Amino acid sequence: MTRKALGGSFTGKRIAVLGAAFKPDSDDTRQSPALYIASKLSGRGADVVVTDPAANQRVHAERPNLAVAEDAYAAAAGADIVLLLTEWQEFKDLDPVKLAEVVATPRLIDGRNVLDPAQWRAAGWDYQSMGRP
Repeated sequence: MTRKALGGSFTGKRIAVLGAAFKPDSDDTRQSPALYIASKLSGRGADVVVTDPAANQRVHAERPNLAVAEDAYAAAAGADIVLLLTEWQEFKDLDPVKLAEVVATPRLIDGRNVLDPAQWRAAGWDYQSMGRP
């Protein structure tokens, strides 16, 4: 899904990953699908920047190949795509207009189906989600 959204290649693409813990309100990154995805994307040539409200220190220590940002806006700065992979409340509360101001391309995959598609599309985002239109 991400490869298709980026035109077929990850090389040289900046990807913001929102969420690293395996669930919200936790810093536990063991068996985290988000970190698995982030690492795979990095291994395929993407410039991946991760942010997580509680797990940033763990990500930095456990996955030194991944850049870590202080918050969603810093992670998304210059991003070709944003992936929401852990359903933290602060990610649900993101302002799509404000976030669009910092990305290279307003393109988002909501991997947790927690955002309002109409709101994000109205703000100019190419919004995609898992399992729903």
